[in-house]
Amino acid sequence: MTTDAILQNLKNDLNEERYEHSIGVAEMARELAEKFGCDPEKAYVAGLLHDCAKCMDFELSRKIALENTPDLDDTEKDNRKTIHAPVSAYVAWEKYGVTDKEILSAIRLHTIGKCGMSVFEKIIFIADKVEHRTREVEFRSQIEQYLVEKDNPLDKAMLKSFEMTIESLVKRQLPICFVTIGVYNEMLTKCK
Repeated sequence: MTTDAILQNLKNDLNEERYEHSIGVAEMARELAEKFGCDPEKAYVAGLLHDCAKCMDFELSRKIALENTPDLDDTEKDNRKTIHAPVSAYVAWEKYGVTDKEILSAIRLHTIGKCGMSVFEKIIFIADKVEHRTREVEFRSQIEQYLVEKDNPLDKAMLKSFEMTIESLVKRQLPICFVTIGVYNEMLTKCK
């Protein structure tokens, strides 16, 4: 599917803010891919589609995720904030015709992550947090500051993102996916 066709479909499937966010993630993903040696156009497509199921009905999302995502974390399957990631990967494949495993994996992992993420997967994850169209400067600047580091910039940005996420979940007394804790521990080890 062409980029124009993807954009038209997204405009129909997402609300205005989510559509703007998706374009922002695509732009940031392209920029980070250029900086960190990945395919910028592939990153752009992954960024566009990372939230393609975000506005889908929760019960339908949950059904699709349970039927099509064998690695679904127990905490993730009942979480309205994370269920869209595996469903977006499925929709990217089923509706948008994406067959590139790296793009599908990056979409799948953009919320809770996993241990051993590739550079490409980290780029999409971080682009979602630091895009400039809808993310507040106060939020994104805390993560972006690490992207200029000489050593392990992606891992340091990931670590900061997970720190902020875990802190927010604890403050709101919400469950934390076990996978997320594992990724946090991995990033902490890499950055020390």
